[in-house]
Amino acid sequence: MNSTILSILILFSLLFKVYSENWPAWRGPTGNGVSEHVNFPSKFSNTENVNWKLALPGVGSSTPAIWGDKIFVTSAIGSKDGVSCFSKDGNKLWDHTFGQERGGKHKNGSGSNPSPVTDGNNIYLYYKSGTLAALDLDGKKVWFKNLQDEFGADTLWWDLGTSPVLTEEFVIIAVMQEYEGGNPSESKDSYLVAFSKDSGKLAWKTNRTYKVKAETGQSYTTPLVVGEKSNEVIITFGSDHLTGHSAKDGKLIWDCGGYNPTDKAMWRVIASPSISNGIVVVPYGRKGHFAAVKAGGKGDITKTNRLWTKDVGADVPSPIAHDGKAYLVTDRGHIYCFNLESGEEIWNQKLPRSSASYYSSPIISGERMVLAREDGVVMVMKLLDGGFDLVSKNEMNERIIASPIPIDNHLFLRGQKHLFCLGD
Repeated sequence: MNSTILSILILFSLLFKVYSENWPAWRGPTGNGVSEHVNFPSKFSNTENVNWKLALPGVGSSTPAIWGDKIFVTSAIGSKDGVSCFSKDGNKLWDHTFGQERGGKHKNGSGSNPSPVTDGNNIYLYYKSGTLAALDLDGKKVWFKNLQDEFGADTLWWDLGTSPVLTEEFVIIAVMQEYEGGNPSESKDSYLVAFSKDSGKLAWKTNRTYKVKAETGQSYTTPLVVGEKSNEVIITFGSDHLTGHSAKDGKLIWDCGGYNPTDKAMWRVIASPSISNGIVVVPYGRKGHFAAVKAGGKGDITKTNRLWTKDVGADVPSPIAHDGKAYLVTDRGHIYCFNLESGEEIWNQKLPRSSASYYSSPIISGERMVLAREDGVVMVMKLLDGGFDLVSKNEMNERIIASPIPIDNHLFLRGQKHLFCLGD
């Protein structure tokens, strides 16, 4: 093997080890909701197997980020956008506040829907108000800006949901919003924008506008970052298009359309894409469809790279592509498992019925899947070849919208009022 390639592989494995020992972003070190940490209890409640439980200073729907001994949680603090830092042994380390909070519209929404992301040097934070900021891990301000002050107020009908993502050099935000429909004077271009992680200086901003019907242009999804340092690609879903942009300069590399062939209105998307083995899976069409695309190529890849489409879907929970399979969890708790390459259905099975829905996205840890329902019931399932075995239904007695975090033999849950650390 070429020595340069070997060095790159060794470096990549070391970097992956560093990230896998932490939970740097909403969907973990892989961006897929998959964890290598498997030693956490399957049975728990708000009193059973609780190592500690801490009251949060305000409302938020974001998933915490964890690096080393520090846990970062965004929420309202008073009437301001805020972030709190806790230690893994349950002590409050610091709080930091920014400008005025812009509160949530939906019962499960908030001004702190976007989840924080960290590279181990800084923590990057984004809020519905447009605030984008970087703090060091001790809570000191590195830089601060407001995207709505710089680029105009968003035209989303609901609560901003996309989280920031990191490349080697930049922090990236996807702003995908209303273009047509309603009052034309209130239409805004959608865009991807990159800022220096170190200084907050604008690196590039690229237009990502597609002319679609009312609300269809609005997207609440979080991008994926794939590829090596010099060739990173930002994969973004929204406005009936899955796109790949260069992380270096924001230029469009490839574009996959065909997600709304009859040009319907009200086809906004919430669930984010997931990728494994170069295959991206995306739910779309207001719970109606699920598709797989081979990421890569140049230009319009709609006809060449679409692998399969299924007439099932999810509105809010994001899927998981992992180990040759694509897992789709619907809002009502119906779980489908497909072969990632062929789309062949391997199994489907329903969770117990409830009037509550699933807003949290699932995680897979070893043989188990963990999924939180909006009413605070957390399901733990053992994944089998032909379905799942429901191991436990765990009552936390408060709303849960954030995704679970399995790490260091513990399971961390962010509820509406508390942060829980669960362990044997």
